[in-house]
Amino acid sequence: MDSVPQSGGEAEGESPSVWRFAHASRAHVVIDAAAYFAWMQEAMLRAQQRIMLIGWDFDTRVRLGPGRRWWNRPTRRRHPARLGAFVVWLANRLPALQVRVLKWNFGALKFVFRGSMVFDLIRWFRHPQIDFKFDSAHPLGCSHHQKIVVIDDAFAVCGGIDMTTDRWDTPEHREHDPRRLKPNRRHYGPWHDATMMVEGEAARSLGDLGRDRWQRAGGEPMAPCSPQPDSPWPPKLEAEFRDVEVGIARTSAKWGDHGEVREIEELFAEQISSSRRLIYAESQYFASRRVAEALADRLSRPDPPEVVLINPLNADGWLEQTAMDGARVRLLRAVGERDRDQRVRVFVPYTGAKPIYVHAKIMIVDDEIARIGSANMNNRSMGLDTEADVFIDARRPANDRPEVRQAITALRHRLLAEHCGLDAAAIPALLEEHGGMAAMIESLPRAAKRLEPFRLPPLSDTEKALADSALLDPETPGQLFEPMHRRRGLFHRGGLLRRPG
Repeated sequence: MDSVPQSGGEAEGESPSVWRFAHASRAHVVIDAAAYFAWMQEAMLRAQQRIMLIGWDFDTRVRLGPGRRWWNRPTRRRHPARLGAFVVWLANRLPALQVRVLKWNFGALKFVFRGSMVFDLIRWFRHPQIDFKFDSAHPLGCSHHQKIVVIDDAFAVCGGIDMTTDRWDTPEHREHDPRRLKPNRRHYGPWHDATMMVEGEAARSLGDLGRDRWQRAGGEPMAPCSPQPDSPWPPKLEAEFRDVEVGIARTSAKWGDHGEVREIEELFAEQISSSRRLIYAESQYFASRRVAEALADRLSRPDPPEVVLINPLNADGWLEQTAMDGARVRLLRAVGERDRDQRVRVFVPYTGAKPIYVHAKIMIVDDEIARIGSANMNNRSMGLDTEADVFIDARRPANDRPEVRQAITALRHRLLAEHCGLDAAAIPALLEEHGGMAAMIESLPRAAKRLEPFRLPPLSDTEKALADSALLDPETPGQLFEPMHRRRGLFHRGGLLRRPG
């Protein structure tokens, strides 16, 4: 792709932590997949030229929303609710519409065992307007982890939500919600997630990123969509942000002629280091050595910020638990040694007796930076897997306005309110009364919706060794196959964090 200056920011590739800055006429953070699926159905109904879906996983059996009559069109046909049938219906309805779907190649064969999904894929493969590909353009052991949707290069989404099973949930996260059903009619637990929608130049830049990824995966080159007067932005969605500059950061491992990209890692270090008052973060994992080093460094300097991290109780799946849960304990203990003022607190959200699984990747700094993406706070997201994060920084000249800071503050309050079972309007007074997020959280009664402190469990010697080696969460593809004694793990000699005794 050409290196061209973007509005309000540096030229592409000029910064080690940001790929591009681009203007967004509108931007909005969508919390939880019930709203996301519904808004995406609305946006795709307004597509005119191309829908590009890029993800870690897709399941054509998921329901985006209700099937209903589309009254603004002459046909007045009822559109399907399931993703697979909906995409075919859209392509049949608009002969000029292109649909491109890119999914990580791992687990491709399991589609055969996903019931009716195999029939959906056959229909997709046979349709002349739909092209579906598996992405294997990465080193062995890496994954394609971006979650991007681009419609007409005018509207785009970047964040943590995949259009697959076990994702749909509402902000209420009811302990026993009969609507949380897998396609096989089995229930799954509460799930918290987030993504960001953008319109305008920022969407076109995400389109550039998506087309580049598509071509790397073996797809035919695609030209950008032609400018059009109509936007796919859902008309009923009131944007939190207007006329803002959006930054885009990436991760990808070296592959063929494409060099390694570690912008997301550098951006984490920069944004944590720049914090003054607070860091509010949600992440599926806390296992990144670089993130922990940046946090420890900032906490050891004068006037450290308050840091609140929202994590799931355990990682999802035994392999992830083996790799990530032990590393979280080791890194939090190491960070705690530098946290003289005890400014870091980790909480787990609950609804009734059930912990809510946190899949969101969010970081808010000083109510001036709002960051949403696909990258977790683990080593893989810093150097192995393909990732994409977007952020709005109110300290940049293009965003230096009170309403931008107010929108970021409101986002943090909305998230705290969701986790604590409160109305967002009550959060400012409670924070003022208690002097901070952790004190407010701990003052609240133990209601059904609540945040519980995460207690560091003891680890066996085997768990400590496995966590320290970063065997299942390496920083580079080459480390996947290094012997244990040569591995640069969580507490490598050159890092800011030293191996605990």
